[in-house]
Amino acid sequence: MLTSQPTLLIGPSDWDAEVMPKAEFTGRIATLWGLYPEAPCAIVYGDRVHHGELAYLTNLVPKLEAAVALLFPDGEAELHVGGGPNMIGAARPLTFITELKPLRGGEAIGRRAAESRARRPGAPLLIGGDYMPTALRQDIVEAIGVPPLDATAPVWARMRRTTVYDQLAMFNAGGALGVAVEAIATAWEDGSGVTDAVLAGERAAHDEGAQDVRTLFSINGGRTLQPFTMPVDQQVDPLQVYVAVRRFNYWAEGFYSISDQPQPAFEKAQELLRRALAAIRPGVEPAAVEELVVSAMKPYRCHPVTERALVSRIGIALEEPPHTNATMAFEPWEFCSVRVGITDEAQNHAIASAMIRVRDEGLDAFWSAAPNPIEGRPPWWNKDAG
Repeated sequence: MLTSQPTLLIGPSDWDAEVMPKAEFTGRIATLWGLYPEAPCAIVYGDRVHHGELAYLTNLVPKLEAAVALLFPDGEAELHVGGGPNMIGAARPLTFITELKPLRGGEAIGRRAAESRARRPGAPLLIGGDYMPTALRQDIVEAIGVPPLDATAPVWARMRRTTVYDQLAMFNAGGALGVAVEAIATAWEDGSGVTDAVLAGERAAHDEGAQDVRTLFSINGGRTLQPFTMPVDQQVDPLQVYVAVRRFNYWAEGFYSISDQPQPAFEKAQELLRRALAAIRPGVEPAAVEELVVSAMKPYRCHPVTERALVSRIGIALEEPPHTNATMAFEPWEFCSVRVGITDEAQNHAIASAMIRVRDEGLDAFWSAAPNPIEGRPPWWNKDAG
């Protein structure tokens, strides 16, 4: 789920070749040319909110203004970075691409793409174009002279298929998420109010090397969630929180509820979460898992926050397209956020979630709001998981 974002990333976002080697990116780009052998180039757009595709192919996460990458089949690449010439130096450590230029509108990018058609006459590819400002996109298309092909969806599909480097980055993000949630719970148990407890979690995540932390919380027992707009000194019980943590450009997120009293609604949400996780395996459609959860939800109904959002693929973007697709079956080695929210539309509300990696014969729950998250696991469960 998208949340309010800070103006700048707080933590480190430099490209680290030991965490994500250059060969990882060149392999992703080579796959693109395999899908589009006639394409002369690819134009990849990203800004500080929507940059999953750009980060996937270049490692760059724009900090303030947008950036556009130009990729060519011969291995040449260049990045046009918004913010003027002074931003070139700031952007250089964020990517393996060495040719950086100021972003001066779409005409120069379009002309460069048009020049590449002298070698390959096909239409250039456009990735992330739906996020582009209208004027920038129009200038690019007019300068090219032919409509580009939208290649965003195939890139999304490739983003689902993780390598060992993706997986290690995700597990690092999940570890920071766990530290953050634990810090929030500890601060709350020590008597902290909402602001101090949530900030304790954010600080703990940054101490773990997080680039970015997003939080939401509830002061009405989980009925609604909100970001910080002003300090909230009182302690609320239960405290429903949402935490999203990014490390090495990859996200992990979690919903959790904290209380020193029995919480029938949260216990029910945890039970339903365990049911959902036990049903997930490759080839199963999210719609089938959702039907299983909803059928066992009475006397509650779906919480508005998680309704039609039981499962979201997650990784290099906080909410990876194609978002929740009820008929897109689970695939091995993809990462998902599984969320169960319930409400009686009166006084009882709760949301619990888990971060999972789908495996060939089951899954790993590497962070979960439910203890013993895979109780009742079916025969295909991989006992060596984790």
